[in-house]
Amino acid sequence: MSEIIAAATVPAQAESDEHLISLWLDGRSRHTRRAYETDARAFLALTARPLRFTTVGDVQVYRASLAALAPASQARKLSAVKSLLAYARRLGYVAFDVGSVVNLPTVKNTLAERIIPEASVHRLIALEPSQRNRTLLLLLYAAGLRISEACALRWRDLQARDDAGQLTVFGKGGKTRVIPLPQSVWGELQAVRLKDDGDDAPVFRSHKGGALDPSQGHRIVAAAAKRAGIKGSVSAHWLRHAHASHALDRGAPPHLVQSTLGHASLSTTSRYLHARPGDSSARYLAV
Repeated sequence: MSEIIAAATVPAQAESDEHLISLWLDGRSRHTRRAYETDARAFLALTARPLRFTTVGDVQVYRASLAALAPASQARKLSAVKSLLAYARRLGYVAFDVGSVVNLPTVKNTLAERIIPEASVHRLIALEPSQRNRTLLLLLYAAGLRISEACALRWRDLQARDDAGQLTVFGKGGKTRVIPLPQSVWGELQAVRLKDDGDDAPVFRSHKGGALDPSQGHRIVAAAAKRAGIKGSVSAHWLRHAHASHALDRGAPPHLVQSTLGHASLSTTSRYLHARPGDSSARYLAV
């Protein structure tokens, strides 16, 4: 009886679909918020009914409406809707998670197609004429950073260590990781620091003086790949893939690569096939 009374006194966590979506998006990155909100609103527009009245059939109809898209795009959009519906159930906003019984489409694993050969990565970096851009490319590869992580770096996140230094990265899922760097990479980073750069200054500045935007970072990588003759829609994440694959090929322990890249589980790292304290897979690369 006491549990029933306690449950009845818990205030509603969301007052409307709009409120629920706002709560669901809170704390996510700007890019994720934009993509998830677009997917959620497309779903609501298709069903034309409040979430409390959404059925399994509605989710199936939405899945069918995505048939013209590539399987990976279908999976991403449907995954966002399933996340929203699961969140609504966890908050008690709906009585049943109707998305839980709808399966995601099977997606072909194309990771191998997005791993650049080691020689091509070195050519991509070497042919970059801009010192800032070359250092960005080098760091994305050497440390296996996400483009958002690289663009968010401030000089206070870099600390000298032994004959080189390390990065402190605040990454996906609110996780912090420390990445020791090879001396060659550390030296390149120090070379782009301006005399008046304080600890809070961005490591990679835009032409306007602020932090480089991740979208611009992707364009820098794409232009460098084209310059190096690398085919495909190359993005910054391809350099992260290259880091994982090349480090494992050179003998880096999988759990060390996992730690350096910030993978949630070893199974994620194992797609590319306990560490010595103070080591990182960045030190296994020929940079």
